[in-house]
Amino acid sequence: MSLLDRFTLHDSVAIVTGAGRGIGRAIALAYAEAGARVVCAARTRADVEAVAAEICAAGGEAIAVRCDVNDDGMRRATVAAALEAFGRITHLVNNAGGAGPNDPLRMSVEEFEQVLRFNVGSAYALTQLCVPHMRQAGAGNVLNITSGAARYAQPQFSAYGAAKAALTQLTRLLAHDFAPTVRVNAIAPGPILTDALNRVMPEQMRAAMERNTPMKCLGEVEDIAAAALYLATPASRWVTGKIIEVDGGAESSVWPG
Repeated sequence: MSLLDRFTLHDSVAIVTGAGRGIGRAIALAYAEAGARVVCAARTRADVEAVAAEICAAGGEAIAVRCDVNDDGMRRATVAAALEAFGRITHLVNNAGGAGPNDPLRMSVEEFEQVLRFNVGSAYALTQLCVPHMRQAGAGNVLNITSGAARYAQPQFSAYGAAKAALTQLTRLLAHDFAPTVRVNAIAPGPILTDALNRVMPEQMRAAMERNTPMKCLGEVEDIAAAALYLATPASRWVTGKIIEVDGGAESSVWPG
């Protein structure tokens, strides 16, 4: 196998959650371009149908599945749809997740636990569903999208930061549980220029964040997709239990203080 051939995903079947927009969409498109058949899963059916259609129009293979990763029935239905359409599962990208800033004296315990369920519990559950099929296929790959917030100490992020820190450690631990057949890695993005971020970011804030980032710019979804492609392909065959930080070199939060 040549070096460039190691960066392909031929004969792979990937489930990508949160695939309708932003980072998830970029990863789904990258995996399809590399040769994978892709199951695009997200809560908004129209979004994932558009992504699947884009993949198919480019000559790839994809299906769209409506899936709220907090719902066990929908998680199981997504796995079943992947098997029905493509006969196997070799890759899982746990991208769906998120949370806003929180006041630790006002957020209820129930709300805090929901952030953990959304960001950590759903990834655990989908991994549990997919790994037996990966083992049956002879090899597999799980990629978790965590966050730089997992390691930054900053106010107002106790829920999201704790959840992503848990996902980061879950990645390391599951890598040992499932090696050598299934590799488990994660990407920790810094601020990425997605529609969700742009909606809450005034131009003055963006300029300040760019100044605070060593690379002097914010990330784009393709930056994360490129790292995700590396971690999914045979190019990273000897990499498991690792967190790749794609954050422009930031060692602390770049949000304006």
